[in-house]
Amino acid sequence: MNPIINVGMTDQTVSFSWKTMILKTALGALLFSGAMFLAGCKTGAATAHAQPPPPVVEISEVKEQDAAIYSEFPAQTYARDLVEVRGRVDGYIEKWLFKPGQYVAAGQPLYVLDQRPYRAQVQQAEGTVRQAEGDLKFAQQQVSLQQAEANLESAKANLVKAKQDYDRLKPLVEQNAAAAQDLDSATAALRAADATVRANEANVATVKVNTSTQIQTAEGKVQTQRGALATATLNVEYGTITAPISGVAGDTLVPVGGLVNANSQQPLTSIVPLDPLWVRFKVSEAQYMQYQRQRKSSPQAEPVLELFLADDTKFPHPGHIENSLNQVDNKTGTLEIQARFPNPERVILPGQFGRVRFVSEHRSNVLMIPQRAVLQNQSIQSVYTLDKDNKIEMRAVTTGQRIGDEWIIEQGLKPGDRVVVEGLLSVRPGAVVQPRPYRGASVISQDPEKGQ
Repeated sequence: MNPIINVGMTDQTVSFSWKTMILKTALGALLFSGAMFLAGCKTGAATAHAQPPPPVVEISEVKEQDAAIYSEFPAQTYARDLVEVRGRVDGYIEKWLFKPGQYVAAGQPLYVLDQRPYRAQVQQAEGTVRQAEGDLKFAQQQVSLQQAEANLESAKANLVKAKQDYDRLKPLVEQNAAAAQDLDSATAALRAADATVRANEANVATVKVNTSTQIQTAEGKVQTQRGALATATLNVEYGTITAPISGVAGDTLVPVGGLVNANSQQPLTSIVPLDPLWVRFKVSEAQYMQYQRQRKSSPQAEPVLELFLADDTKFPHPGHIENSLNQVDNKTGTLEIQARFPNPERVILPGQFGRVRFVSEHRSNVLMIPQRAVLQNQSIQSVYTLDKDNKIEMRAVTTGQRIGDEWIIEQGLKPGDRVVVEGLLSVRPGAVVQPRPYRGASVISQDPEKGQ
């Protein structure tokens, strides 16, 4: 079909079509060139505008200073003087006079038992004591001894009379003035009276021994019964169970109505004194030997302990080492140290975990930098420093002890070096930066621009 149409066209029409096509092509090329020119101008302007200024970093100048080296150890509080409260007599609990966790003073009543059986024992013991005291009083009166002594005196009187009769009859019989039979009777009476005196003397001695024995026996009974009365009185007192020491009471293990057994293995409750507070921690053999050397060189320089609790808060009261155990643990190679801290507020309880630290060494003229300035790549530690042209350099360092949020630098830096602390992620070795002084972690954490 196209050939048929083209055959019908004139030369003028064909010439006009070619001109139109050429004009359109030239116009398109012109428009494309203009667009390319404009695009090139925009790209150059964007490139010139995208070049950023030198990054801002915060630096810290390395200076020599004195430092206190701390030794820090995991620690735990414990109840060194915990006392278990137990009953001394058997009985049922009638009253419970404290609450778990309450501070109780020494001598404060905690439990009251049923005291009726023990009051009855007191009354019985009092009656027995009075009876024994009556027996003792009767024995001390020595009635039997007095009777025996009276009989002895009567026998002696009879002996005197018999002797007088004999002495009066004997010369008469010798002069035949009296019958010999009368003298024989007087002689027999004298002998009988003498035997009666000896018998009464023996009876008096026997009665004395018996009376002394009765008195001693009665005195023993009185003492025994008085002891029984004292025991019964104590049992009444033991019926009120009091706190043996001052401290915080635990939960009761026997409720009201429960039976208290003096021989029970289970205590009624426990009391923990919280002031002072005891803390235990373990040190290695080398650390213990170092501590002993320092203590020997300066006996007055006992380390002052600081206690940090589980929430990293510092306990306000310093402590001191009191003693250590008598042997090293063979499994761990450590030795337990026991320290005492004042705890007047009684806010710390036994069993809490924390950290104990103390100054183990004082060093002078050491180099220290913020901890966040040190880059750690496996076992290699390095820092970014600035040269005189504020260009970044990477330098390997060797760190020592950490003190707070700073490292002691043993090797790799010298006084006057400028170390990059903030902005480490935005720089590379050889880059030029814009430094400003390091403001510290407390200020940075409050800077909204840092997003921290």
